[in-house]
Amino acid sequence: GKKMETEVNLTNRNLEEKNMMKLDNFVDMMTGHFNNKEQFDKLKKEGKAYPYAEHINTICNEKILNLPKDFNGKFVVEESYYETNGKRHASPHLFLITEKEDGILLYSYEIPEGEDKSMFSYDSMKNVDYTELKKSEKFTPALYHEKDGIWEGGSTSRFSPVMTFKLWEKFSDSCLEVSESMEVNGKKTFGYDEPIIYKRV
Repeated sequence: GKKMETEVNLTNRNLEEKNMMKLDNFVDMMTGHFNNKEQFDKLKKEGKAYPYAEHINTICNEKILNLPKDFNGKFVVEESYYETNGKRHASPHLFLITEKEDGILLYSYEIPEGEDKSMFSYDSMKNVDYTELKKSEKFTPALYHEKDGIWEGGSTSRFSPVMTFKLWEKFSDSCLEVSESMEVNGKKTFGYDEPIIYKRV
């Protein structure tokens, strides 16, 4: 019985380590500074209106106090900036990335109490207690699967009885592809025909 137990424990530990590697691999791919300049310039030449977009994704676990001892998720601040017709607007988010047996799960969290929701960034983020963080009720956690080094996934969230938000993303070593759309009563009110293609800056 003893030997069997040790083997089971080892298998579990190997699985956990493999999962952690999965998590690190996913997080490494999505963190950093990205923009869609290449795509933006190409579409501009073709006369297509498209936003210039920037993504800055930073792990912020060290700013979160009293994380549970065995906590193995990564909190990430996502600063997104979109520019259309010379108007720039920020869309910041706080995500938690955890692993599941079959993939990676991304939860959206409310911007912490007392922070400026429109200008929230990793640099401006103050230390916050883990117990004060709230998961976003509206956002359906996004599930990602990996195939041949490419992560793909997303979710559909019902923001209200008539409003649906769809997120679909594809992450690889070369770029992040992001499709987001909002539908009200089945009509698209936000979103672009092709995914935004972010390349590492």
